[in-house]
Amino acid sequence: MQQLALFGTSADPPTIGHQLLLEGLLQLFPQVVTWASDNPIKSHGAPLELRSQMLAALVAEIANPRLQHVQQLSSPWAIETLQRAAARWPHTELVFVVGSDLVGQIHRWKQAAALLAGCRLAIAPRQGWPLAPGELPALQRLGARLELLPLTVPATASSALRDRPDRHQIPAGVWSLLLLHNLYGLSEVP
Repeated sequence: MQQLALFGTSADPPTIGHQLLLEGLLQLFPQVVTWASDNPIKSHGAPLELRSQMLAALVAEIANPRLQHVQQLSSPWAIETLQRAAARWPHTELVFVVGSDLVGQIHRWKQAAALLAGCRLAIAPRQGWPLAPGELPALQRLGARLELLPLTVPATASSALRDRPDRHQIPAGVWSLLLLHNLYGLSEVP
């Protein structure tokens, strides 16, 4: 059965870390799908529509036909996203990708056990966010089929970049949208 990696992100804004993760997923999976989402646990600096545009710009910049931006999967609830993906790709093994920074929250997600039963959970290690002892066994008790991805995602945090945008940490196509929409205090006018 063909595998499909699913990676939802706040994309607030998409960073070089997002780019490296998506490129790494393309090395591991035949197909990768991404979308911008509203995480009910986070506050967002830009509206979902603009975050989706920024993520689409990043996908266009990566320019790999095996990577798709499918905004229709977006939901504040991972279980709803998974259900949408299962309906869209019915004979595919769905692999839900999360960063190691989110692992400790998953047990609190809406219908976490149903989510974990419906997919394989792939964890991308993020520098600066090591897994805490007991997190993986707790997910396995909920029924998770886990995979630790052989990737290293740099410690670029979107939250820090919202406060202090750094052109070197934000992909070029995304940067131009930040300027165009005057996001995070940036402007095209000097």
